[in-house]
Parts: sequence; structure tokens; C-alpha cells
Amino acid sequence: MRAIQKKQLTVVALVIACSAVLMTFFLYTGTILFNNPSREKYPVRGVDVSRHQGDINWKVLSQQDIAFAYIKATEGSNFVDKNFMKNFSGASETALRVGAYHFFSYDSSGEAQYANFISVVPLRENMLPPVVDIEFYGDKEENLPDREKTKTELKILLQLLEKHYQMKPVIYTTGNVYDLYIIDDFYENDIWIRNIFTEPRLADGRPWKFWQYTAREKLAGYDGREKYIDMNAFAGTPQEFAVYPARLGAP
Repeated sequence: MRAIQKKQLTVVALVIACSAVLMTFFLYTGTILFNNPSREKYPVRGVDVSRHQGDINWKVLSQQDIAFAYIKATEGSNFVDKNFMKNFSGASETALRVGAYHFFSYDSSGEAQYANFISVVPLRENMLPPVVDIEFYGDKEENLPDREKTKTELKILLQLLEKHYQMKPVIYTTGNVYDLYIIDDFYENDIWIRNIFTEPRLADGRPWKFWQYTAREKLAGYDGREKYIDMNAFAGTPQEFAVYPARLGAP
């Protein structure tokens, strides 16, 4: 009897192991996506891209049921994405609404990061608000940056960007960074949250404006070393998106 039970347990263990391997494979290859938001609830979709998507045919990409594109522009105080201007110009020649984003550095001042961003991102009519992407990189999650210093430099950056572009910047972040640095603060800035498993719920109950629901979508029109592309949903109707954001000083 014990031998039979042992054999049964071995079979069960093998099935579980094989299932785990298959699930990992399907998730890695993008065959299975955890999130598939309702088109009825979230009709406005868009992508965010960087140099990792390589050369992008914006005419092709823009015709795949997306309404907007955010382009990586800068990082920290001196890094510029080499494909930014080509991507920004190419996307702007389509019907997409286009914006640019900056990857925040915990080790640079808000003023220096602002200067880097405005050196390459033009102010254009109907552009989306600038985005500051604040997340962990390197060993930052193990060696947490000082909370108050981070918030101070982030606020400086956001305020300078707002004054320059006459729009309140959006904060892109992850759940753990939100809970450490953004929660119960930055109320004037819309939140773009990453959650590839479920629909986001911010810990303080605050609504979000954009949701990055997967980083493993496959679309046509790019040929970079990164074969996947990030997909995002806007919390609103197409009519609301058409007038987003409300410009500063508008009646």
C-alpha cells in the first residue's frame, strides 16, 4: 500500500513540476497573459517604447487598435535614448497622441534631470503630459533610497516640468515604490501604475489614470532585440482621452 501511495505522490509531483514548467514557458513567450482588460471598460489603449524596440514602423504600429504612444526620452541627468527623436517624430506623423517619459534617478538632482529632459523633448500641440518613471533599479530595492530626499527631488522635477510644459506631469510607478514614496502625497499628479497580474488597486484608495497591464504583448512594426511591447490602458472614454489633460489656465 505504501509503495502505491509513494508512486502516486511521485506522479502528482511530476505533474505539478511539468505544469509549472509549461506555465513559465507560456508566460515567458507571451502565450498567456494574466491581464486582458475589458475593451468595453477600457477602450483606450496605448504603448510605451524605447530603443529596445529597435526601428519602429509607426504607420504599421499605429494601426493596431492603439490611441497613444509614450516614448522614452531620458534617464537621470545625462542619458538620452538614442531613438527618441526618431520615435517621437515618427509617432507624431500618425493619428496617435504622443508623449515622452523620463526615467528617474535616485542619485541625481531634480534640476539636473529636468534640464536633461527639456534638452530633447519639444513642446508640441496636443502632446500628452510628460511622465516621470520612478521604480527600482540596480540594488535600490535592497538599499532603499532615503524617502524624504527622494520625494524632495521628485517634487522639484515635477514642478519644473509642469511650469515648462504647462501640464501636470504623470507619475509612472510600481506598487512597491508607490507605497514607499508616493502614497498619501503628489495628489495633483495623475498616476500610471504597473500591474501585470490584476487590475490595480492603490493602497490609499486613490484612482489611477493609466495602467500598464502587460509587458509581453506582441505587435507588428518593430524589430528590436526586445520582441515584446508594453501595453497600457487609459481610465476613461475616447472622448475624455481626446481632451486629456486639462491644460493649466484653461477655463
